Amino acid sequence: MSSTASLTLTGFELLDTPIGGGDPSLLGSDSGSAWLSAVVPGGVHESLLAAGRIEHPFFGDNERASAWVEERDWWFRTSFARPAQEPGDRVRLLFQGLDTVADVWLNGVFLGHHENQFRPAEFDVTADLHDDNVLLVRFSPPLLGREVPPTVAEMMGRLATVFGAVAGEEPAEAGGMMATLPLATTVRKAAFSWGWDFGPNIPSIGIWRPVQLTVERGAVITGHHVALSRLSAARDRATAVVVVEAEALAELSLSAAVRLVSPAGREFTTTVPIRSGRGEAQVLIDDPELWWTHDLGTPALHDVTIELMHDGTVLDTVTDRIGLRTIVLDRGDDAGRRFRFVLNGMPLFARGASWLPASMFVGSVDADTYRDRVLRAREGNFTMLRVWGGGIYEHDAFYTVCDELGVLVWQDFMFACIDYPDADPVLRREVTLEAAYQVRRLRNRASLALWCGNNEVHIMHLAAYGNVDEGDWGWHFFHDILPAAVATHDGLTPYWPGSPYGEGGPFAINGTEDGDRHTWEVWHGLVIPGMTIGGTEFPTVGDARHYRRYADDTGRFVSEFGIHASPELATLRRWIPDEHLHVHSATFDRHNKDTPKNKGDELLAVTTGLPETLEEYVDYTQAVQAEGMAFGLEHYRRRQPETSGALMWQYNDVWPGFSWSVVDFDGVPKASYFAARRACAPVAVSFRDREDGGLELWLVNNGPSPVNLEIDVEFGAFDGSGRRGERVRAAAETASSVLVRSFAADRVPRDAAHYAWASSPVETFPAARKHFDEIGHLRFGASRLEVAVEGSSLRIRSIGYAYSVRIEQPVPAMRLSDNCFDLRDGDEVVISVTGADPRLLGVSTFPVRTLPA
Repeated sequence: MSSTASLTLTGFELLDTPIGGGDPSLLGSDSGSAWLSAVVPGGVHESLLAAGRIEHPFFGDNERASAWVEERDWWFRTSFARPAQEPGDRVRLLFQGLDTVADVWLNGVFLGHHENQFRPAEFDVTADLHDDNVLLVRFSPPLLGREVPPTVAEMMGRLATVFGAVAGEEPAEAGGMMATLPLATTVRKAAFSWGWDFGPNIPSIGIWRPVQLTVERGAVITGHHVALSRLSAARDRATAVVVVEAEALAELSLSAAVRLVSPAGREFTTTVPIRSGRGEAQVLIDDPELWWTHDLGTPALHDVTIELMHDGTVLDTVTDRIGLRTIVLDRGDDAGRRFRFVLNGMPLFARGASWLPASMFVGSVDADTYRDRVLRAREGNFTMLRVWGGGIYEHDAFYTVCDELGVLVWQDFMFACIDYPDADPVLRREVTLEAAYQVRRLRNRASLALWCGNNEVHIMHLAAYGNVDEGDWGWHFFHDILPAAVATHDGLTPYWPGSPYGEGGPFAINGTEDGDRHTWEVWHGLVIPGMTIGGTEFPTVGDARHYRRYADDTGRFVSEFGIHASPELATLRRWIPDEHLHVHSATFDRHNKDTPKNKGDELLAVTTGLPETLEEYVDYTQAVQAEGMAFGLEHYRRRQPETSGALMWQYNDVWPGFSWSVVDFDGVPKASYFAARRACAPVAVSFRDREDGGLELWLVNNGPSPVNLEIDVEFGAFDGSGRRGERVRAAAETASSVLVRSFAADRVPRDAAHYAWASSPVETFPAARKHFDEIGHLRFGASRLEVAVEGSSLRIRSIGYAYSVRIEQPVPAMRLSDNCFDLRDGDEVVISVTGADPRLLGVSTFPVRTLPA
């Protein structure tokens, strides 16, 4: 039995005072001040909401109504009894997360100052405890008294010259991202806190992770690492490395007894001698039960128990669940620079999206929300989520569910979109400690696929200076401190300096010849000399922003690409008052942080036509996003192995706004989610235009084994006439794409009244279709849907061609087996519905309609 005991502190209260106006000696007592019950883990905003002191900042125009929170000091207080302890014990007070600039007192004694959201604050309180104890924490405004570092100010001036304005901000947004981000470069707090082009300016503050009091006796385990270091080509033999780190509180001889239990119940044990605080051993494993992504196999997890021993006595115990797998970043050779992940020797095409914090209030996202969102990703055939560098190192609950569901994690370090003064000794120390902590914290995660230095810092520096030479802008973080932390504390997970990044000169950054790239030429309509795609001249702004430009992208790994879309209509109704719920009302536009607010209208003008109602705005923006994401994913997958991954920007939302997300803030999937799910299926087909007017049919296979299958191909008119088809047999090795059939131009009815359709006679893969004109020009003709409720399912039959059959989703937790799909004349599908009361299921409860309605 372990001799280490831990107590989680609860019962916190909250009080605000003017900045610098509180007296710890008074606030730690029953001073009669109006303390509120505090949400811990959580923060100030959540506590004020619970107490009724503020309206929800996400609702309507409330965003800045709570700005006063940033202009106060906030005090958290709790009390606790002295824990049982013996002479020689050590008692530690551990704050797993303080957000962000904090001072701590215990029983009136000042313990210390902390200002890093991304690493714990811990104090030895052995000598400071009383029988009854009062803990007091003060949070000060994180930007108070800060000045923009000179190097950052110079960069911003250069960017203003390059872009014509500070990062394109409009005056209404001047207090947001690019006004405050330069001030925030010396404080380690989530960069998105002060607003971004997808979220509001509502910086969180408070105790955002648990607070623990730990009594330690004799010796403690301070870290461990259990992972595969070697796997045979046949995957029948493996070597696991076991590292145990420990600290002795007295002169003791220590060893660690390690037990590894597989899902099948097989047990592997070893003893690890501890010398100078560290020990290492290897475990040989025959026929290992490997961890796979969900599309390739079972994400098998092993139970690990480590007991720290002295003379047969257990001094400390830790348990964990780990996956046995190898992960490699295959860079190819000089003739062809790959950027390809290889899992257990199996080459991957990574399909997925960038993960953002699930709320601006990062401390109060619960485990159920993480499970719901990651489960949606798995159900969407996503195999990788990229934890974006402007947010947070996620809560344990996120990584736990990724491990369990077989979803890989690309992990950015928390740096984004601006230079960082890495010559600052205080900042350098914080980053060094933060990196060591986070690598040690996450290194055992089976889902961890990559450590990445930053988000878009290199490309922003390149835009400002024309180079990415060594200097005081973060270079030493991304090329020295962070990779050293990964090598020292992990040693098995690949490291990459930034995203986007490429080797071979400055213009390899965000280029197509090496590394990863962010394809933002499309949404922003950009033409970037030396690295653009899809030509340099376009007839309209909308054409410059058209998703067809993805077809010219030859990047090795596309780690960001996206198109804006509205959330579900029911989500808008939950968060925007009815009187403001119309297109481009002031409140409507305040929930869109991209600029200009009508940027998407230019794209709609050339695809669907401009919407006249809110319902049309939701339908049109979601339809264009769905078409664009499917188009991009299909294109990139056809290019494998030259292209080996496509991660959409973005997966989720930080608040109920208009953004590039495919799942909105309330957890409701957009049409693009379902389109991406079909395009991301392990085995999928797609059409590709030929320059001569012909059409190609492609098969991609990212399943665990080769496929040999049949494909039904049909050309037909939307009105149901002239349908002609043929059956094609095709085969594809795993991790490959194959041109199956090429149709001459005279066989392709390339007009607004026809379609091409490819499907599986035995439903081996999702159907794919091809239209030959813009959405708004297609001549679908008359159609109607026959909908019948059968238990907890909907049976839907189409009379005529139905484009984007849409089942409305008023209940955030509901799940549909499919949605936003096309049906040909006479097609019939059965859609299962879960997460909603079947007794309420009906056409009136969940309307089913098509676009256009």
